[in-house]
Amino acid sequence: MTLSGNQRRQMRAAARLFAVQALFQMESTGQTVDAVVAEFEKFRFGETLEEGQMAEADLDLFRALLETAVNEQARIDQMTDRALVAKWPISRIDPTLRAIFRAGGAELVQGRTPPKVVISEFVDVARAFFPEGEEPKFANAVLDHMAREARPEAF
Repeated sequence: MTLSGNQRRQMRAAARLFAVQALFQMESTGQTVDAVVAEFEKFRFGETLEEGQMAEADLDLFRALLETAVNEQARIDQMTDRALVAKWPISRIDPTLRAIFRAGGAELVQGRTPPKVVISEFVDVARAFFPEGEEPKFANAVLDHMAREARPEAF
């Protein structure tokens, strides 16, 4: 079966959302990346919830985001710290936002997706978690700063 461009975009968006959830879970429970990937693949992808069925996700992107976020965490966190006001180190940021910055930073570091697409996609993820707050605007500003550092040639 060949997927349409829209289906591929939806699967990539789902992979990004799941990556943020997985990074949050890893931080809050201390689970390894392998354990969380196995759990998400077995139980979360395609799971039926009260709200309806969860989207199928791009498994390769999901895995790549988690592996890069873990393997490059120090670099990504340093980029995030430089994007934040000096008084607000990443350790003081909401854990969900921290997961968004790590997953977004991972995709920026990978260098396969245009930075403006990465920013837009992760701002959408922030909107999913914080539909009423200022966090999506904050995420946009931080991710933009990170993108300009990670991929200056794209700007």
